[in-house]
Amino acid sequence: MNELFNEITLFSVVSLGAIGGVAAIILFMVAQKFRVIEDPRIDIVEGLLPGANCGGCGLAGCRALAEAIVKDESLEGFNCPPGGSDVMQQIAEAMGWEAGEQTPMVAVLRCNGTREFAPPKVQYDSAMTCTFAHSLFSGEGGCPFGCLGCGDCVRACDFDAMYMDPESGLPVILDEKCVACGACVKACPRDIIEMRKKGKKNRRIFVSCINREKGGVARKNCKVACIGCGRCVKECRFEAITMENNLAYIDYNKCTLCRKCAPVCPTNAIHELNFPVRKKKPADTDKQEKNV
Repeated sequence: MNELFNEITLFSVVSLGAIGGVAAIILFMVAQKFRVIEDPRIDIVEGLLPGANCGGCGLAGCRALAEAIVKDESLEGFNCPPGGSDVMQQIAEAMGWEAGEQTPMVAVLRCNGTREFAPPKVQYDSAMTCTFAHSLFSGEGGCPFGCLGCGDCVRACDFDAMYMDPESGLPVILDEKCVACGACVKACPRDIIEMRKKGKKNRRIFVSCINREKGGVARKNCKVACIGCGRCVKECRFEAITMENNLAYIDYNKCTLCRKCAPVCPTNAIHELNFPVRKKKPADTDKQEKNV
């Protein structure tokens, strides 16, 4: 009986060993057949990237960007917002390619509905996320297009380039820290944050409003809303301003920063950033003295 048991045990061990050996051989052959030999240049490119994994390039992270660049054998169409032109130039030199000049971009808040200009009509008392608030109501000031002030964009920023201003109720973007990764743009449910050219000397002109309601309705909720009057469109000689759905938009690729559009806006919806203070005309000074 013991001999039979030993024979069965030995047979089982030998059989299992043989099966394991065959399986190992099959797995080895399959691994060799389908193994992926990774291009060593991917590691080089990834090492030059900042490692922020912010997704600003439109891909899953720095590794994915490195793989895409090496696969494409070119830098055309690729951009690393945190690294900017310097990083792309380093990659180009390491790969022996030419790197085109990258246009510096920065996030811009296209809403000026502060508590002063858009006084609260109701008080929001629920989950403090813009996404949730957007699904519930127009906003405390009544504008269905304006900033909700819950700070989703600030929480999405990994570079401390934004903070909520408790006085205005709006987010503030710090140009010197913004890397144009686009995380805040994706986080905003109302699309009021836009990536625009930094501009020469960090100067920019844009319409700080996205309200597409008719002028009277828009102005009722916000004193500085664009009312779609079209004066800026008529004033621009470079066809940089278009009017669509009662809202003016300034194309930063066409805008020459001549600043002639801002003074004609009756609601001051057009913002000029980092420009010298305008000199008052003699006529304006005389008017002010008479009023005094």
